[in-house]
Amino acid sequence: MEKWKIRKGDFVQVISGKCAGERGEIVSVDRKRRKVFVRGVNIVSRFKKPTAGDPGGIVKKEAGIDVSNVAFIDAEFGRPTKIGFKIDENGKKVRYAKLSGNVIK
Repeated sequence: MEKWKIRKGDFVQVISGKCAGERGEIVSVDRKRRKVFVRGVNIVSRFKKPTAGDPGGIVKKEAGIDVSNVAFIDAEFGRPTKIGFKIDENGKKVRYAKLSGNVIK
């Protein structure tokens, strides 16, 4: 399995596709299909059948975006940046933003 640099909870910007330029937080990740689901981005309408506890109807929800079409937003500069890995002073492998050099929590 490949190592992804993008994780759930990261603030990202869509860099290509119909939602290019939109920003949001990653809600979930589907590694099998290489998709990320970003809050408030790529909204689609789906019909849901009614059940005993739910009236059903048309539901709006986020659709998946390919992981290659999103870029991490650096908190310091507010711009998309690449992510790298380095070893910190405690000997732990951490992610860092290449634009500012800050460690990503």
